Formats: sequence, structure tokens, C-alpha cells
Amino acid sequence: MSRESFWTEDPKLLLRVEPGFQLITSPTDTHPGFEGNKAGGVAALAEGALVLADLQERLYANHQAGDDGRRVLLVLQAMDTAGKGGIIKHVMGSVDPQGVQLAAFKKPTEEELAHDFLWRIRKEAPQAGKIGVFDRSHYEDVLIGRVRELAPPEEIERRYGAINEFEAELVDEGTTIVKVMLHISAAEQKVRLLDRLDRPEKQWKFNPGDIEERMLWPKYQDAYQVLFDRTSTPIAPWYVVPADRKWYARLAVQHLLIDALEAMDLQWPAVEYDVEAEKARLLAAT
Repeated sequence: MSRESFWTEDPKLLLRVEPGFQLITSPTDTHPGFEGNKAGGVAALAEGALVLADLQERLYANHQAGDDGRRVLLVLQAMDTAGKGGIIKHVMGSVDPQGVQLAAFKKPTEEELAHDFLWRIRKEAPQAGKIGVFDRSHYEDVLIGRVRELAPPEEIERRYGAINEFEAELVDEGTTIVKVMLHISAAEQKVRLLDRLDRPEKQWKFNPGDIEERMLWPKYQDAYQVLFDRTSTPIAPWYVVPADRKWYARLAVQHLLIDALEAMDLQWPAVEYDVEAEKARLLAAT
């Protein structure tokens, strides 16, 4: 059964944030566009892994052959436990690590705070021929910054425009941006946090601060809504992926990446030598 056999509609169209989108009414436990169940989703993910790996290698090969510098940036944003790590492991883990550039943004250091908020982000923008992954991103500065009031309101407002300009620059340089918010429910997050506390092999993932952030859930939902309203643009739209079902979130993100790479129409780079002549030379060599 092919990777596409269970898709009834293109998830890119179903998950894309359009004008009028409201996060508060967006479901977290559905699987838009996918007709199958978990078993079907796992099978489709495995087949999609082969497609994604092939496309990633073509992207990398084209750069090595002197391509014009195309690249992809996957931005992952979410509340804690929504599955960013699972996306990195189960989706990006299927491709050649040489072609992946991962950046995980934590609390800014003193040096980073001495610069504009985009200073540390610019340094991690993906190189040509690679798929860059931001585990959290520049959007932390208008999410936590807004919820925790870490910057004056006028500075938060300035940052939305700065983000749009920054992403426009990336697109002009040849970057295809895929921005994903993994949309988990408060109930499902509670289950996952309890699971971390109950299992010794997962307790290292738990941070007592997660509970404090959870108590600010409504404020974060409001901050995400403003973020979508201000930064979902035609050249860098947001996709809100229901994340209560891990298998669907992984499959949807994989599909978005495959779609982005397929749109590049990547061909294997042509070689300048005579293949048949080189083959003859090799066969004749002792």
C-alpha cells in the first residue's frame, strides 16, 4: 500500500493557517485528511521515510554539484510534551544526518541577551543543501516574552515585524520555510507529564517549571493566536498540526516536508564526464 493511499485530502491545505483561523476552536485529537488508523499511519510513515530520504539526498547532492543554494527550514513550536523530540527522532531520523542542521534554542545566555533577539537565530539558519530544524525558535521571543512580560509591549510588537522581515530574507536566499505548531490539549499534556513522572527512564525529561508554564495555558493560547495573526504570511505560512495522536503529528510533518522538497523538482545532478567511457576504463583496469 502506498504512502498516499490513506490521504483523502492534502494536509497542507487542511492544516495551513488562513485568515480567520481560531486556535481555540481547532481540534487537537483529529487526523485531518488521513483516513487510516494508527497502524496505517505507522506504515505510511515508514514508506514516507524512504521518499523523504531520497529527496533530502537530492537536495544535498545538488548543492555539492554547485546548485543555487536551496534549503529547507522546519520550525517546530509547541507547548511542552507536544512531541517536538518525536518529530526530530522519527521524521528527521530517517534521513542522512550530513544533510540535517539541528538547532535547539533554550533560555538566552547573557551574551545573547546583549544582542537583538534574532542575533542567535541568524547564526543557526540552515546552510545551502540542508534541512534545518529549529526546536523552538525566534518565536519564543513573542511567546514567552509576551506571556511572561520579559520585554515591553512595544518591543514585542516590533518583533513580529522583524520576524516577517527575517523570514522574507531567508526566502529570498533560497530557503523554503515550514512552520509547524504542534497543537496538544491540556488534558493530553497532563497525561504525558504524569507518564514522565511515573517512568524512571523518562523522569529526566520532566522539569518542575513545566507545571508553572502549564498554569499559564490560556495566556499561551492567546499568545499563539496573535502570533498566527501577525506572522502567518504567504511566503512562510503556519501549519497547526493536531498533536494528541503522536503518530498523526509525525506523519503530517513528514508530509509537509516531502511536499516542500517535491515542489523544488529536485533532479539528480548531471555529471560532466562520459559515464560509459569511465565504466569501460574501470572494467579494463587491473
